[in-house]
Amino acid sequence: MNITTRLHTVPTSHGRIALEESGKDSGIPLLLIHGNSFSHDVFRYQLQGALAENYRLIALDLPGQGQSDDATDPMRSYTLPGLAGAVGEVLEHMNITETVILGWSLGGHIAIEMLSRFSGIRGVMVTGTSPVGRNNMSQGFTGAPHTKMAGKEIITETEIAAFVTGIFGKTAEPFLLDVVRRADGRFRKRLFEGAREGLGADQRRTVENSKVPLAVVNGAEDNIVNLDYIDTVDYANLWEGHCYRLPGLGHASFWEGPDQFNPILERFLQYTGAGK
Repeated sequence: MNITTRLHTVPTSHGRIALEESGKDSGIPLLLIHGNSFSHDVFRYQLQGALAENYRLIALDLPGQGQSDDATDPMRSYTLPGLAGAVGEVLEHMNITETVILGWSLGGHIAIEMLSRFSGIRGVMVTGTSPVGRNNMSQGFTGAPHTKMAGKEIITETEIAAFVTGIFGKTAEPFLLDVVRRADGRFRKRLFEGAREGLGADQRRTVENSKVPLAVVNGAEDNIVNLDYIDTVDYANLWEGHCYRLPGLGHASFWEGPDQFNPILERFLQYTGAGK
């Protein structure tokens, strides 16, 4: 499938944010937010797939990641409130007043953080994201060894390889190593400092009170998030009434198994009115 994409940057108070658009030029867009130390390129199979025939897709690089600038003020930008603020500035600059969000891993946490900040969210789908209560992060995660580098400023080549392989498994590609190498190490360090300081919303409480439709779609073999914990959350508006576990897929289910993931995503887009 030959889908034309458009690359450009948007100025924000956190630095220039790079993004890629595909699909329709108008309508309520799907905003795709990537995980810690990666970039918008992980959404290849959404940006360049059949979804782009009927929907407007926008995928951005967070500050300090991909082709975006490193933050001018890491203490401010590299926290959940800071990242949510940066994404909100992008939407404002693009005159987008309504959106649906797909957030992967950290991207899902940013989407949840945005629920109280951006009134135009029509729906959120999270994948590889565990909505934990404040100071209860350990409940939602497995503590897998390869995730230890997620909060480290300086990482070795061995750690980079273990991190990428641990997340993407046999579907890992060499460019993902380069993406992690490029990421601003201060991003990881400050992100976890901010979490320990209690910055941002109580994410469990947020999803247990927000009426915005929330879809929870995970790989059944995800070795990073605690799927059993995720099932215990009393979501206020859980789409289709249950959390999805896609068989045979891990933490990056949208990348590993787009043939399984994308039809669910498209149903959610139809439900939320995206594209209209």
